[in-house]
Amino acid sequence: MAEVSQQSAPRVKYAVFGAGITGYNIIVELLKENAGFLVIDRDEQRVKELRDRKIDAIKKEFHDPGLLLGIHEFEIAFVLTGDQETNLSAVRAIKMRYPVAHIVARAVDPLGITALESAGAEFVFYPPQLIAKNALFQINKLHANKISQRLYNILAGWEGTLGIITHKNPDPDAISSAMALAAIARNANPQKLNCRIFYEGVIGHQENRTMVNLLEIRMERMTPQVVQECNFLALVDCAGPGINNSLSPRTHIDIILDHHKDGMHSEATAGFVDIRPGLGATASILTQYLQELDIPVDKPVATGLLYGIRSDTKDFKRNVTPQDMSYAAFLLPLTDADLLDKIMSPSLSQETLDVLGSAIRNRKIRSGYLFSNVGYIRNRDTLPQAADLLINLEGVNTALVYGITDEAIIMSVRNRDIRLHIGNVLAEAFGDIGEAGGHPNMAAAIIPLTFFSRAENKDQLLSLIIDPVLRKFTDIVGLENEGKNEI
Repeated sequence: MAEVSQQSAPRVKYAVFGAGITGYNIIVELLKENAGFLVIDRDEQRVKELRDRKIDAIKKEFHDPGLLLGIHEFEIAFVLTGDQETNLSAVRAIKMRYPVAHIVARAVDPLGITALESAGAEFVFYPPQLIAKNALFQINKLHANKISQRLYNILAGWEGTLGIITHKNPDPDAISSAMALAAIARNANPQKLNCRIFYEGVIGHQENRTMVNLLEIRMERMTPQVVQECNFLALVDCAGPGINNSLSPRTHIDIILDHHKDGMHSEATAGFVDIRPGLGATASILTQYLQELDIPVDKPVATGLLYGIRSDTKDFKRNVTPQDMSYAAFLLPLTDADLLDKIMSPSLSQETLDVLGSAIRNRKIRSGYLFSNVGYIRNRDTLPQAADLLINLEGVNTALVYGITDEAIIMSVRNRDIRLHIGNVLAEAFGDIGEAGGHPNMAAAIIPLTFFSRAENKDQLLSLIIDPVLRKFTDIVGLENEGKNEI
C-alpha cells in the first residue's frame, strides 16, 4: 500500500496510533466531536475497513524508523497498541520528531507507566486502573445523588419546626452549613416546615460576627426550652449530641452532618447521618446537596458556603481535597464578591489585639514546641488567631496557646510536624477530662473547671494548675525529660 506523501497529507489535530479496542473507542469519540484525525495501524485489513468508513488511515510498522514519514505534524497523539515495547518505540519516535506534541499512551501493565512517562508521554493510563477509578467515581456520584435525594424526601415529609444546632462558638463552616440546610428545607417543604438556627457560646471572631451581620443570618441562643419547642433536630459540623454542644448524649437527633469524627462516641442515633472525614469542610457536603438536588443557590448562601470552605481549609491550604476545590468553583460565580471581601477584612477588636500581644509576650519554646499562656479571656475565638500567628515563628513546629474562661481551660494548637497528628495527641492527653481532638495540623481542647469554676482569680488559678494539666501532653510528645528554653 502506497504511503501518503508529506505534501498531500492533510493537517490534523489528533493522530491515533493503534486501532484496536481502545483505539477504536477513541476514534468513535473523535467522530462525535467532528475532530480532524489520522489513524495509524500496522494491520492492513483494519486500515482498509477504516478507509471504507471514510476515516483517514494509513498502514505503518511502529518500529520502522520511517514511522512518521508522510505524516504532517499533529498536536496530540494517542499511542494505544496492546504491546508495551511497540508503544515505547512510538512515543520515542513522536517525541524526537515532534517534541511539542502532547502524547497520551496506554500501558499494558503497571510497571510500564513509568517507562512511558520517562519516554515523554504526558498522560499514561493502564486500562484496568482507569476502569476502577471510573467505576469508583460513578458509584460515588450515584451514592451522592441518592443520599441528597433521601435528605430532601425526609425534609419534604416533615411538619413543624426544625431546630438546626451548630457546635459551640460556631465558625463559618458551621454557620454556613446551617444556612444551607435551612435553604434545602425551605425548598423541600416551604409551607409546613419552619427552620430555626441555634448556637451556644459566643460568635467571637470578628470575621464570624461580620459574616452573620452582613449575610443577615438569624441565629438564636440554644436553651433547653427552645430545643423542646422543636419537632425535629439537626446537628451541623458536630458529630453527635454532647460532642462540642451541651445536649445530653441521649438526645434524639434527626439529622447529623459533619466532616470529621470526634474521639468521643455518642449514645444517640439519628435518622439521617452523613459524616465524611475525608472532606475539608461540612460546607462542602451541603454544597454537594445543593448541586445534586439542583436547588437555586442565592447569593447569601453561596457567599456563606464559599467562605465556610475557605475558612476551614485555611484558604485551600489545609486538609483540602479536590472535592472541596470543585465545590468552591461551583459556588464562586454565585457569590457576592463585595460581601465576601467585607467579611474577610473586618476591623480587629481590642480584645483580639490584647490576646495576640499576650501570646507573643508570654511564649516559651522547648525543642520546637511553643507554649503561650494568654490568661483570662472572654472570647475563645482569639486563641486560634494567636496560634495561627505563632506557628509562623522560625524554629516552631507546634504552637499551643491556652487561656482560661469562667468555665474552662481552652487550648488551640497548630502543627507543622508531619510526624505528629496533633488532633490524636490532644484526644489522648485530654479526652478523658474534657473535649479534645482535631486534625493532623490543627486541634483544640476544652477542659471544664468543675468545682474550680468558682475561683475569683482565674489568671492565678490557671498558673497553679496548668503544669499538671500539660504534663500528659509533654509526656506523649516526648518533652518530659527536656530542659526549657524560654524566650
